Amino acid sequence: MSKQITVRLPDELVEFMDQLVDANKASSRASVVARAMERERRRELAARDLALLAAHGEPDDLDGLAAAAGGTVLSDLD
Repeated sequence: MSKQITVRLPDELVEFMDQLVDANKASSRASVVARAMERERRRELAARDLALLAAHGEPDDLDGLAAAAGGTVLSDLD
């Protein structure tokens, strides 16, 4: 499922997106935005992982991290 949204972007970002499409590096502006958002989602998940590691130290194994991550709600990233 997808939703149509409207966003305002600076001219230079739109020009960059158009260059990617023209060079066949992206199929559309929407695909460029979707790819950028997927990268941002992965960055957020990595930041959460780092915060868990910082809070729980470096365990000898991953049991402590797995226990902490098991209680982490990620529904906002669905």
